[in-house]
Formats: sequence, C-alpha cells, structure tokens
Amino acid sequence: MIRLTERKVVKNMKTKVLSLLVDNSSGVLSRVAGLFSRRGYNIDSLTVGVTQDPKYSRMTVVVAGDDKILSQIKNQLNKLEDVVQITELKDGESVCRELVLLKVKADNNERQQLISVANVYRANIVDVSPESIMIEMTGNTNKIQAFINLLDGFEIQELVRTGITGLTRGVYSDK
Repeated sequence: MIRLTERKVVKNMKTKVLSLLVDNSSGVLSRVAGLFSRRGYNIDSLTVGVTQDPKYSRMTVVVAGDDKILSQIKNQLNKLEDVVQITELKDGESVCRELVLLKVKADNNERQQLISVANVYRANIVDVSPESIMIEMTGNTNKIQAFINLLDGFEIQELVRTGITGLTRGVYSDK
C-alpha cells in the first residue's frame, strides 16, 4: 500500500513554476538538470516536450526556495546557451495541469465506490481487472491531491504523476 505524505513547508519558502523554451537538441535536459544538481537545488517537478516548432522544446520546472534562491535559479538558467526564454507561470495568468494514473485494489463491492468518486472528479476509468481498477485524471495539483486523499480508505497499488506542465493564458506567444 502506498502512503503519500505532505512535504514540510519551510518558512519563507515559495514555489515557482518556470516555463523554459529551450533548443531541441541532445544534452539540453542534462545541462539544465546539471545546473540544479551542481548548486544543490531540488526540482519538484520536470516535464519536457517538443513545441509546435520542432527547433524548440518546452521544459516546465517546478522549484521551491526563498526569494534569493529562486532569483539565483532564474539567473543561472538565463546563462545557459540552450535556454531561449524563461517565463514564470503565475496563478491566474496561466493554466497548469498534470496527469495521474492510479491502480487501486478493488473487488466487486469497492469498484462501484471508486467509479463514483472518479465520476465526481471527472476522472476516467482506463482499465478494469477482477482485482483492480486503473484511474486516469488530469487537473491542477490541488485537485489531484484532493482526489488521492479521498482514496485513503482504498489500497493504492501503483501511482504515477507526470509533473506539471502549463502555458500562459491569452494571446501571448513566444517563438
């Protein structure tokens, strides 16, 4: 059974979601991740994918720290040749989502309960077996965490989260 715990919040710690437009070439991910590891910064979430222009990829990086650390992270990222642009994805000005897949142990009696909870959260049932049910859900981090918390009485056999990805709202466009 998987138990999820909340991360301790340290005083003056903030979380930022950074959207990096980077060259789509080999080694870029390694250089960006290396910047974090060399300086002892932790990456809370990292997603990467090619953009509408195959010359560029978008990295969405979630980092936590105080104002000084977060400023240092942005400054260091700006120094990397492969980083074309950095945009902070702020609440209200952007849309951020992540995907979670959960495999939950379920007999015939529990299956209907799980389906009902999934329906309330607009989650999808993607696989059913005699012993388990697999649920897929997309949403913001708070919605996903609330859904996982509701499953506390069930046995979560496996769980995977994609990490956050996002874009700024409106007509703003880069490259």
